[in-house]
Amino acid sequence: MTKTKKLALAALFIAMCIVLPIAFHTIPNAGSILLPMHIPVLMCGLICGWPYGLVCGIFGPLLSSLFTGMPPFAILPGMLCELAIYGFITGLIFNKIQTGKRILDLYISLVCAMLAGRVFYGIMNALIFKAGSYSLTIWLASAFIKSIPGILIQLALVPFFVNILLNTGLVVRRLQEKR
Repeated sequence: MTKTKKLALAALFIAMCIVLPIAFHTIPNAGSILLPMHIPVLMCGLICGWPYGLVCGIFGPLLSSLFTGMPPFAILPGMLCELAIYGFITGLIFNKIQTGKRILDLYISLVCAMLAGRVFYGIMNALIFKAGSYSLTIWLASAFIKSIPGILIQLALVPFFVNILLNTGLVVRRLQEKR
């Protein structure tokens, strides 16, 4: 893929970071339960690579917060860190692993990024953003228990859509061309 196409796709994913939460927030507390902003960031990292995924993970929540107030400014710093890690790790790992099975590569990249992002989110909240008022229990509840529906949605939809895009040829990854 050319840099121009990657930039255009990254811009599309950033726009999705603004639009998807608007649709999901018609349901009370849907943002923190269904995690709609995570989906485009994860897809951007997988499709465009780690630099674009990282940028999408930073600018998606930042622009969404500025334009729509979602996420609120109190939550924004932790979410920026989490989503930046998502975009970075998915792109990095997906380019490095080659099991010979694309769907397995997608799932390994996705699960590693989801775990790394949640751990980094917890560390940043504990040490910087919510120091003194953040605990392991709060982190487990918010990062895993409350977000189980969103995690399941990500595990179902992200590999499905990325695999479809790669199979149709609408997006082509250099690594995928070798297979």
